[in-house]
Order: sequence, then structure tokens, then C-alpha cells
Amino acid sequence: MHQAVAVPLIKSYLLLNHGPVTLVASAHGGVRNVMAASWAMPLDFDPPKVAVVIDAGTHSRKLIEASGEFVLAIPARHQAAMVEAVGNSSGRDHDKFAHHGLVTHPASLVGAPLIEGCLAWLECKVMPRPDNEARHDLFLAEVVAAWADPAVFSAGRWHFPDAARNSIHYVAGGQFFATGEPFQVGRE
Repeated sequence: MHQAVAVPLIKSYLLLNHGPVTLVASAHGGVRNVMAASWAMPLDFDPPKVAVVIDAGTHSRKLIEASGEFVLAIPARHQAAMVEAVGNSSGRDHDKFAHHGLVTHPASLVGAPLIEGCLAWLECKVMPRPDNEARHDLFLAEVVAAWADPAVFSAGRWHFPDAARNSIHYVAGGQFFATGEPFQVGRE
């Protein structure tokens, strides 16, 4: 057997935490917020569902609980500094959209905004599971609308035309990875 090193259990999440980072936009009662979240994943095909962890102490959590909806946005590599900035500040302190110069557009079916410059957006309606939300900070939601920039996603496939528009993956401590070069088995 080859050499393997033990990973402290408290850091074991880092072995899985390399899916694309998301921005979670929320809004309720004229107040809106955005946060970064790496713990988001698809959950089902039809109807499409997602799971996302939203910490109980966040400003976004209060808006999501009140509205029952949110937008998951997939940022691009050129937005990494902004992702880190919104992930390291609280919407209780200032309007993150104004503070970070984020341009938004209305979503089609939810009140949370779509953030300009992202690669894709999923409009989501919470499927209430109070026990999961309280015990695990885990929200399940149905995707009610989905959008993508056709320059990077079309015909059901990602195709990144330049490095600035690759999806990014946050792995803690300020470190990101960009999506690599695509390949298909047997066609390399």
C-alpha cells in the first residue's frame, strides 16, 4: 500500500469541500443580503432540489427563514476577492451589495436578487424541515428556476472559454482552486 497521512477529523471536511463555492442571496421586507457558502449540493433531479448549510447565527439565515427562499449563484474566478470579502463580513454591519459594488437583477420567481457576473443562478424555495434546520443548519430547497451564462454553460455542459470565467472552489484559509480542464474518459 502507498503512504497515506492521517487527517485530523476536525479537518476531514476539507477532503470533500472542493465543489464550487456559491453565493447565497436572500431578501425579505426590503432587506437583502449575500453570503458565501461552500456547503451546497444538488439533491434530486425532478423536481430539482438542493441542500445548503446556513449557519443559525448569520443575517442571511434570518432572511431565508422569513422569506422561505434564496438564490444560489455560482461565481467566476474573477470574482474570488469579492467572494472572500462577502464571506468575511456580516450584512448586519452594512449592505454588502452596496459596500462591494455588486450589481443585481431581479430573479424571476423569488425575491432574492441575481448577482451580475456570476456563471449561473438557481432560484430556490425552501422545503421546510425545522428539525434539520435547527439541529444541522441544513436547508432543503426546490429549484424553481435556473439560469446560466451561455458562454460557459450550454447543451447541458460546462465549457470555460477563459480562466477568468472558471468556477471556483473554496477550501478554507483564503485558498481557492479554479475548475480545471475538462476531459471525457476514452477521449483524452
